[in-house]
Amino acid sequence: MRTIALLLAATLAPAMARGQEAGLARPQMLLREVVTGMPRGERQEIQVLTASFRPGDRTVFHTHRHPVTVYVLEGAFTLEMDGHAPVTVRAGEALVEPPGTRMTGYNRAEGPLRVLIVYVAEPGTPFLDLAR
Repeated sequence: MRTIALLLAATLAPAMARGQEAGLARPQMLLREVVTGMPRGERQEIQVLTASFRPGDRTVFHTHRHPVTVYVLEGAFTLEMDGHAPVTVRAGEALVEPPGTRMTGYNRAEGPLRVLIVYVAEPGTPFLDLAR
């Protein structure tokens, strides 16, 4: 997602510098973060997933091999990671889950939760690994 966002910003920067032209959409930066652990192979696979949580639902306890970007479409997403305080992001906000960190995500709210997930990895890399 970072690569896509950077490409969009570079491509649209000249138009944005001139100001908003009538009829042209302008991207809004939601998240900008320097990350480690991105895949280094010549070919990359981009996975875009969605997930829906009912109140009280959670993910399995897991890790990721590369950073994962989570954008909240509806509700509030709480991420609990080993060694970190819980983080809650709400609709319209995003966060990056770091690689190699044991974690689980929750819907601790009373309403539904829907998230959009973007993961970049070498082709065939699993989205997550179950944590022990």
